[in-house]
Amino acid sequence: MILYLGNKKSVTPSNVDTLGEQLKDMYDVVTCSEVPNKIVRFLDMIRYIIKYRKECKLMIVDTYSTWNFYYALMTAFFGKLFGIPYIPILHGGNLPEKIRKDPKMSKYLFGGSVANITPSIYLKEAFEKEGYKTLYIPNNIELEKYKFKLREKIEPKILFVRSFAKIYNTPMAIKVFESIAKKYPNASLCMVGPDRDGSLESTKALAKKAGLEDRVIFTGGLPKEEWIALAKDYDIFINTTNFDNLPVSIVEAMALGFPIVSTNVGGLAYLIEDGVDGLMVDKNDHEEMIQKIEELLNNPNLCKNLSTNARKKADTYAWNVIKEQWDTVIKGVIK
Repeated sequence: MILYLGNKKSVTPSNVDTLGEQLKDMYDVVTCSEVPNKIVRFLDMIRYIIKYRKECKLMIVDTYSTWNFYYALMTAFFGKLFGIPYIPILHGGNLPEKIRKDPKMSKYLFGGSVANITPSIYLKEAFEKEGYKTLYIPNNIELEKYKFKLREKIEPKILFVRSFAKIYNTPMAIKVFESIAKKYPNASLCMVGPDRDGSLESTKALAKKAGLEDRVIFTGGLPKEEWIALAKDYDIFINTTNFDNLPVSIVEAMALGFPIVSTNVGGLAYLIEDGVDGLMVDKNDHEEMIQKIEELLNNPNLCKNLSTNARKKADTYAWNVIKEQWDTVIKGVIK
């Protein structure tokens, strides 16, 4: 039996929701925890580890640089205590800074694992630079659920899909749209995602202050099927984050055929090839993002090429391609 520990979400699926369910087709997998309170979730994970300690052959834990880092650290402790091998999956774009700031805890966690796996070449290189052997297995999507729409001659209909949190720099999206809205009366912005730290309300306040409350739609968190359905009504996908790894939302946008304009931070340069399957701008440079959006609006050939190449890139992240890599790693532990 495999125990997969992460932050299960009822609305916006996380890695434990998606990969955890996919692995169930190959192995006996138990996933946790869906408790929203961070401290109670921490205790719930401990409860699961103790409960399944005798039959558990492997623990997998989603690992970030914030609170979730300590969930992973706890997994390492109990894994060593009960003789259960564990694999951290490295997600947080700020993890390289974390391992430099906390070298002892990082060595305990990542040095004692049977494997460190990341969906980001950026994190793989950063961890190996610090001496931690790391495997690269990309995030995946169920490609058949994403209907491709070729964007060619487009309108200023902009989509943002991300959690509302400071690291994702949602105010930049409002600054960008404020300028676009002045030039294009038919422009609209839809922002999809749950609130993480109060950023949703502050972003709404910015839109209201700019007089855009009737032109910016805030949906909150949506089930994947719902935001995929509304995506057909939009033509440009923007990503404004200050830190990042390899966001699934970008791969999903590629699968749907969006021309993407994203900040060039963290692992995004390993995902998006600037000018080929997306456009990149400097961190927090809203003027450059405005410029790139206008370039898309005035260049149908560029849109067509980006849209076509984005789908080709997304094809490489299909589950039927990725699952063999996971199967090889797990079979190497569960013999």
